[in-house]
Amino acid sequence: MVKDTIYSEKYGSVPPFEFNSKVVDVFDDMINRSVPLYSESIRRMAQLTEAYYTEQSVIFDLGCSNGNFGLTFLSAMGKKPFTMIGVDNSIPMLAMYKERLDKRPNGDNVRLICGNMENIALTNASVIVMNLSLQFLPLALRDDLMARVYQALRPSGILLVTEKTVQTHEGFTDLFRDCYYRFKMENGYSNLEISQKRDALENVLIPETVETHVDRFSRSGFTHIDIWMKWFNFTSFICQK
Repeated sequence: MVKDTIYSEKYGSVPPFEFNSKVVDVFDDMINRSVPLYSESIRRMAQLTEAYYTEQSVIFDLGCSNGNFGLTFLSAMGKKPFTMIGVDNSIPMLAMYKERLDKRPNGDNVRLICGNMENIALTNASVIVMNLSLQFLPLALRDDLMARVYQALRPSGILLVTEKTVQTHEGFTDLFRDCYYRFKMENGYSNLEISQKRDALENVLIPETVETHVDRFSRSGFTHIDIWMKWFNFTSFICQK
């Protein structure tokens, strides 16, 4: 695993964050050191997906990145057939994912599409996964996408969403942010790296409150909504149609 040192040297002006080849090269190190319980969440999402997948349906992984969820699900399913469509707008991410799939005997169960998730046709889904991806979609597009996600799901199908979230209470906002920065420092990031990464993500990653997410899920039609994991400002939701 290549170590993430992208923000270790001081920039004159920090460029906006993007999932380019430089990020792809260090992505696994970056995300494991930046997202609490990342491996745990991926493992449990794969298990939930296995439990709710139904034959002749489709699993959509919207914002699939380099395939960590998809490959974990491949292992969970073994030789059992399924259809998964992974969607991402980063060509380097998809190239890495395809390279990994080519090494797996059941990798042809996954089809990759390069495009924006809000433009992809969604239909006949038993499970739709959005792992740390909705937060990168412009706010104005999120309601419409969620409505289409609901319509695409089969009855009793599920949506799995993990997002970075913010708090309604200012005191908790400061507390949770400080705990998060401490987590990153414990994983070897310097104050400079934390600061420059924050600047790079400004106006690129736009988090929302838990209440805003739940309200959107509800307005889209979901009646069964729960939080199955939470770590300060990271939240994992399950919504059933």
